[in-house]
Amino acid sequence: MEQRILKMKDMKVREDNGRRYLEGYFAVFGASYHVWDGWVETIERGAFARYLAAGEDVKVLWNHDSNIVLGSTENGTASLREDETGLWGSVEINENDQEAVSAYARVQRGDVSGCSFGFDIARQEEWWDDDGVYHTKITEVDPLYEVSPCTFPAYSATSISARAKESLEEAREKFEAAQEKKREKWREDMRKRLKGE
Repeated sequence: MEQRILKMKDMKVREDNGRRYLEGYFAVFGASYHVWDGWVETIERGAFARYLAAGEDVKVLWNHDSNIVLGSTENGTASLREDETGLWGSVEINENDQEAVSAYARVQRGDVSGCSFGFDIARQEEWWDDDGVYHTKITEVDPLYEVSPCTFPAYSATSISARAKESLEEAREKFEAAQEKKREKWREDMRKRLKGE
């Protein structure tokens, strides 16, 4: 499972008819996420559309903690949708759940403004630019496991601050494999040039 942690765009609290909500964008399309030095990732508009249309349950967790469930799309206490900006979400606060009430208070006061989402990549494009920077563009996410307000975003809405510890090594391995693939292509091109092909 991949995870991205970023500053939540337009994260806000809302009250309506005595009910309270946390709302904002969990992903922004076209924004550059710096996964690693030399590795930039973007998410393409439509990346979540197919999975969301399938109606599968997505949980809203607090800090990726599966013991603290703030809401669920399956029972209607949370909703997620794509628009032209990104993946927007809303979760209704359970007033009988002290963890949810505390989460609302932390966001309301501005102590927490980050978010993260856990997912698998179904399809992506990848390339190297002229400066040697590796680019990936996620074009489809499947599945989207969860979205989470989280404590440590540290960067702007268009940056990655961290990955989950368990996926950090996977990210390094993927980047190194891409670098090796690029080196191998260069070697093959040089062999062909030397042979006059």
